[in-house]
Amino acid sequence: MSLDYKVIEKGQPGVVGGGEKKFYAQIVNGKEANIDELVKDIERFSALSEADIRGVIIALENVIQDKLSQGRIVRLEKIGSLYPSISSTGELEAAKVSAASIKKVGVNYRAGSRIIKAIKDAGFNKI
Repeated sequence: MSLDYKVIEKGQPGVVGGGEKKFYAQIVNGKEANIDELVKDIERFSALSEADIRGVIIALENVIQDKLSQGRIVRLEKIGSLYPSISSTGELEAAKVSAASIKKVGVNYRAGSRIIKAIKDAGFNKI
């Protein structure tokens, strides 16, 4: 199986009018894989029932939420790591930085080496 990509044109960031434009490869994402599909696939590789798998996935989601809300990094070994992130407005003085300065919260994901290798090894298909 290979990954589809398309060619897009981009200008230079921060340059009025886009500056010199170049062409780049951009991944074309396919259909989403939802929990139902993941559960069915996991069933094929384990002796667990659909209900057990679904229960573990829901429990994992709850535990990840709890750990991230504590500011912890969740390292899922070969899957990768999830960690909380924030974005704030800049203040002229350190004393003026407060929780009100935080404008955006998110979660970053850093893939494990096996996942990155699987994507590299999949090959590419220009569409």
